[in-house]
Amino acid sequence: MPEKSWLNHQRQHQTSRGATELLDMHHNHRDSGVTDSSSQNYRFPPGIRRFRLLSRRQGLGGSQPRKPNQANKLHIPPEFYQNRRGKAAVALALIWSLTIIGHLIPWGYWLILGLTGLLVIQAIRIVFAAPGGLDINPELTPEELPFVSLLVAAKNEEAVIGNLVQNLCNLNYPSHCYELWVIDDNSSDRTPIVLQELAQEYQQLHILHRDENATGGKSGALNQALPLTRGTILGVFDADAQVAPDLLQKVLPKFEAEQVGAVQLQKAIANSNFNLLTRCQSAEMALDAFFQKQRVAVGGIGELRGNGEFIRRAALESCGGWCEETITDDLDLTIRLHLDHWDIEFLDTSVVLEEGVTNWVALWHQRNRWAEGGYQRYLDYGKFIITNRMGVGKTFDLFGFLLTQYILSIAAIPALLLSFILRRPPITSPLTLLAVSLSLIGMFIGLRRTVSGGNVASHKTNSPDNLTTDGDRQYYPPLSYMTTLFQTLRGTVYMFHWFIVVASATARISVRPKRLKWVKTVHQGTPTLKNHQ
Repeated sequence: MPEKSWLNHQRQHQTSRGATELLDMHHNHRDSGVTDSSSQNYRFPPGIRRFRLLSRRQGLGGSQPRKPNQANKLHIPPEFYQNRRGKAAVALALIWSLTIIGHLIPWGYWLILGLTGLLVIQAIRIVFAAPGGLDINPELTPEELPFVSLLVAAKNEEAVIGNLVQNLCNLNYPSHCYELWVIDDNSSDRTPIVLQELAQEYQQLHILHRDENATGGKSGALNQALPLTRGTILGVFDADAQVAPDLLQKVLPKFEAEQVGAVQLQKAIANSNFNLLTRCQSAEMALDAFFQKQRVAVGGIGELRGNGEFIRRAALESCGGWCEETITDDLDLTIRLHLDHWDIEFLDTSVVLEEGVTNWVALWHQRNRWAEGGYQRYLDYGKFIITNRMGVGKTFDLFGFLLTQYILSIAAIPALLLSFILRRPPITSPLTLLAVSLSLIGMFIGLRRTVSGGNVASHKTNSPDNLTTDGDRQYYPPLSYMTTLFQTLRGTVYMFHWFIVVASATARISVRPKRLKWVKTVHQGTPTLKNHQ
């Protein structure tokens, strides 16, 4: 369409213009003899081998990174996003029918037991995988640093937007090598006023205001700002995010591998000690971090989480930008990146703090949105997934998590009903036992990784009273094994809410018309934890 062609032209123009301006800026610094901190050699952590972020092999500068074969380029027809209700109803009927049949045939239980055995093998591979890491260059000049664009879609965020802007505009990275775009999505509170005041203080801050007729939710906001950005690497944050100053030093080396299309930071709960619910969310984040890292290690699916995600511009544009037909832009983009043959890395050496919801009503609405958006991607891209476009490793990994996260919950209603009628355990019992066991193991190891040795995210499960000072360094001491076990058991019980959420969300999609609405989580503002790096 002419409109899409024009948008692509604008994106190419903006990218080219940004790269040219940045190069001119670097030359001007050298010619004028400026010796401030921005123009001096920039040091990454020492003791590791050298590599160049902007080498032609890696393609983070003027050269292009690896691109998918044009003949195999991902193309999603618009009709793939239509009739989700019909596809969800068919899927629901099929899962329920197979569950009923499995209870009635003599060998149904053994079939499920055999399937569980295959998943156990994959689970063992995941749990015992040894995650690798990338070495980075100890010294880079400004000419070798990629330009980074940070984006934040904000709607009525006056309580937190000021802290976020101050945090992101004070990163330990040359100020002329990155920019911050805040997209004000027609806020009705003081968000626009706060942003205008901050723009007078920070030269990296750019503001884009959207009117009341703007569409597409968060995806639409990000797409509208994309042609205005200059970065070869794009970072996306929620308005309540807080990060360590050395964030970019740790993220950018992940893009050394040319097949890496995106990197997701580990998420942590800033207000974890507020109440029982936020403590359980902290344990849930530790579980998610464990499986993210382990799945990537075995060649499985790395996933984006919306907050603290970094995307290679070439990969994003190859996939067509953010999808405006979804309520979870991060989960949707995850699948499209993998279908387009990009990898997603996970970074646990730096975390992004965010507010956890503090009451069950807010949790119910938030998790229903996550569950519905996560399920939508299987409905939308099921044809591509089934044809093994991602490869055997990623496809089987995705199937395992689809089975334990969604199909098991959907099948629970007929399975429990028939179990009561037939007076025998549900045939899904082996799968349920596997899912609960993985939750226990993953959460325990995830919590130990999080808190052992005063790790970067250790504040998630500690009280501020436990903060230990060693000279100029502040950290949290490791928790005892019994404390970790208690938090694991408590967190696993809490995780059972997902069975109810998923069963409810998938059934609702099957009977109601498609609804696309950006329902944001209300942020109250959490005091920033100092020295959390």
